[in-house]
Amino acid sequence: MQLARVTGTVVATQKHEKLLGAKLFLVQPVDAEGSASGVPLLAVDAAQAGVGEHVLVVQEGRAAVAAIRRPAAPADTAIVGIVDRVDRVDGDPSAARADAAPSGGAR
Repeated sequence: MQLARVTGTVVATQKHEKLLGAKLFLVQPVDAEGSASGVPLLAVDAAQAGVGEHVLVVQEGRAAVAAIRRPAAPADTAIVGIVDRVDRVDGDPSAARADAAPSGGAR
């Protein structure tokens, strides 16, 4: 899993039948400090996320398909959680900052 921020919606009127009715989002992976890290990804929403929220994403086909509960769906990235907050342990550089999730915007 990795942290990401939902940056937009994706509308596809023509898509694989296993993706009919699925919400698609553009997500930007973020590092432990909340800064953009890597390239944006297309993700199927399994957590009722919204634009601007910080989320947890999986980037492996089996995990993504299991999360969206659509066997044989052509998906390799899925939103599996919404980040309420990230608590940093002072002095631990591997822990994320408490402000990684937007204040007031996250659930």
